[in-house]
Amino acid sequence: MIRKFKETDLDSIMKLWLETNISAHDFIDEKYWRSNYEKVREMMPKATIYIYEENSIKGFTGLSGNYIAGIFVEANSQSKGIGKALLDHIKGINKELFLHVYKKNERAVRFYTREGFFIEGEQIDTNTNETELAMKWINKKD
Repeated sequence: MIRKFKETDLDSIMKLWLETNISAHDFIDEKYWRSNYEKVREMMPKATIYIYEENSIKGFTGLSGNYIAGIFVEANSQSKGIGKALLDHIKGINKELFLHVYKKNERAVRFYTREGFFIEGEQIDTNTNETELAMKWINKKD
């Protein structure tokens, strides 16, 4: 089930945020994610967050307007359609979506490409010195 974020979800989604970022971005020092933890925790309630829940939180996505800050799915629940369900949910309420994804995160790049996103450009993330792809999705059904 997909639902909106509640304040009581914050500890669970922050744990998931940290674990998923460390796992998916093994090319970035773990200290980077840990050092940004508190800043992200403060920003979370300001974002539009959708939770995927089956007895417990299995994943979530965060949006700022129509910018996808990320889709996070717990390790044991990946490749089971949860990320796609979250993405389909936000596609259903937005005419277009934007995101940045690290070029080295090939699994995520494949996922977004398969889901209809196209690469608009490349840039360097000055915080990590890693190449990011700027990707966009447009609803072509309207």
